[in-house]
Amino acid sequence: MQLIIEYPRLLPDALQQTQNEFEREAKMAMAVKLFELGKLSSGMVANLVGMARVAFLLSLHRYGVTMIDLDATELESDSKNA
Repeated sequence: MQLIIEYPRLLPDALQQTQNEFEREAKMAMAVKLFELGKLSSGMVANLVGMARVAFLLSLHRYGVTMIDLDATELESDSKNA
């Protein structure tokens, strides 16, 4: 399937990107947000953007998103079960 998004012709230029760079970045930003919201797994979003899962996870810092988002209770529970 395909998702088509309209955007102003000069937007990539304003961001100092080529059209391809802008579209790739927009796709990545959408994938990161879906992962951050817990809507898709890291493997699914990595496949969506055409990356290896580990490469996707390692790129999350560029968007201010952590690989693992545990609160203090979950972290303590995981530590006890390790």
